[in-house]
Amino acid sequence: MCDAIRELSLAIANRQSAVLATVVGVVGSSPAKVGAQIVLLPDGTTAGTVGGGRLEARVLEDARNALQSHQAGLYHYRLTEEGQDAIGTLCGGEVTVFVQPYFPLPKLVIVGGGHIGRPLKVMGEVTGFDTVVVDVLAGSNNVPELEQVDLTDDSYVVLITTDHISDEAALRIALKSPAPYIGMIGSIHKCQTILEHLKRDGITEQDLQRVYAPIGLDLGGSSPNEIALGILAEIVTCRQKKGAYKGFVKSRRLGGLTQDLPDSVS
Repeated sequence: MCDAIRELSLAIANRQSAVLATVVGVVGSSPAKVGAQIVLLPDGTTAGTVGGGRLEARVLEDARNALQSHQAGLYHYRLTEEGQDAIGTLCGGEVTVFVQPYFPLPKLVIVGGGHIGRPLKVMGEVTGFDTVVVDVLAGSNNVPELEQVDLTDDSYVVLITTDHISDEAALRIALKSPAPYIGMIGSIHKCQTILEHLKRDGITEQDLQRVYAPIGLDLGGSSPNEIALGILAEIVTCRQKKGAYKGFVKSRRLGGLTQDLPDSVS
């Protein structure tokens, strides 16, 4: 296994982002050979080589851009001083490189593995989430298991325990994280009461706006599988639309402690 592939494998295993650049075409004189590879990590660490010098510097520049844009691309470099795609060298050849970014799977954290959590776990895995189920003792006012989960800005937290005490305890933990989606199951009255508790304890309105409650898109179904589907649909919509989704659902969420909202799937 070459150094680039070994480093990429380690990054994937450790849930790190990485970019792999592979030389896929060479015409004429070039320091790069077809099949040469280099991997770039977010901290600037590299492994492997695509020939060094200005060519490698340009490839790494495009790799850094791929980390930012999340887009793969096919790049052409002309090893000349002038002309289209020129990189300022005198070799005279041409090199084509495929740049592919790799990112950890988004994490779906299900707090409460009951009758809704089970189908949600299966659906989440099929949809491409790294799914984690956190079991909670009923009536527990602390959830140390959730505190052990690394919640990132690509984590989606679902609170579906069997009681309001556990849901509130888990919500307090989740709100300390950068998770873009925190959904809590329950009736409007339950969700309203819990959010009022947090507001009374100094949780800011901005943080409360992050809570999707009652959880899930209302797809019209009431079975555990249908509720799970509504939850996952809301998560996928949130992930794809990012901040724009918040405005879309503001009228049906309780994050802002709005009073006149219809009930949801829970």
